Amino acid sequence: MSLGPGVHALWPTPLAIYRMPRADTLNPVLARMLAALRVAQCAQRGEPADAPFFASDDDLLQRLRTAEGEALVRFVVGSLQDAVGRANAAAWPPGRRSLEVAIDGMWFQCSRGGAFHDVHTHGNCSWSGVYVVQVDPEEQRRAHPLHGARHGVTRFYGPSFSRLGGAHVDLGNAYMQPPHVDVDPVPGQLTVFPSWLPHQAMPYDGEAERIVVSFNASVHAADGDDRVHRFAAG
Repeated sequence: MSLGPGVHALWPTPLAIYRMPRADTLNPVLARMLAALRVAQCAQRGEPADAPFFASDDDLLQRLRTAEGEALVRFVVGSLQDAVGRANAAAWPPGRRSLEVAIDGMWFQCSRGGAFHDVHTHGNCSWSGVYVVQVDPEEQRRAHPLHGARHGVTRFYGPSFSRLGGAHVDLGNAYMQPPHVDVDPVPGQLTVFPSWLPHQAMPYDGEAERIVVSFNASVHAADGDDRVHRFAAG
C-alpha cells in the first residue's frame, strides 16, 4: 500500500471481524451440542468433564451436521472468502476471485476459573479464526475485580512487538504502536486473522463458561493457479 510518492506501507497485518446473523438463537443450540461432545470426548480420554479448561479434537467440522452447525460453517467460509479477498486484492492477478476455502481443522475450547491459552501461532495453514459461542455479558465480564477489561479477551501481538522490547520509542516510530491489540469476546463474533499472527486467550473467570470455536484454513484458486504478483518497491 502506498502512503504517497516514494513511501510504501509494507507487510500489512489484516484482521477481520464479522457478526453472525441470528447468533442469539443459534449460539444456545451450539453450546448444548458442544457440551455433549465434550462429555463424550472426556469419557474417551479418561478426563474429568468439569476441568477449568477443555480443548476438543480438531475434527469438529465433521461433527457439525445439524442445521445450526452447518449455518456456522457457511458463515465461517463466507467470512473467510471476504477477508482473504480484501487482504490479497493487490497481490492476486486481475480477475482472481474464484476461491476454494479448505477448513483444515476445527475445534472448540471451554475455559473458566482463570484458565487461559498462552501465546501461540497456528501452523500448516494461511488463515485462522475464532468464533465466540458463549461468555459473560460485557458489563459483567469487564467488572471482574482482577482482570478488568482484559478479562477473557483474545490478545493479538503485532509484528513490531518483538522489536519494541527495550527499544527506543518516540514520535518517529509511533506507527509501530500499539504492540498488541485486544479483541473483546462477543457472542456471535468471528475474528479472522493470518495464522502466523501471535495471539493468546487471556485468563477468564466468569460465571458462564467461555466457549469458542477455532479453525485453521487454507485458500487456493479454484482453477489450481496459485501464482501471485511480486511487489517491488521503486
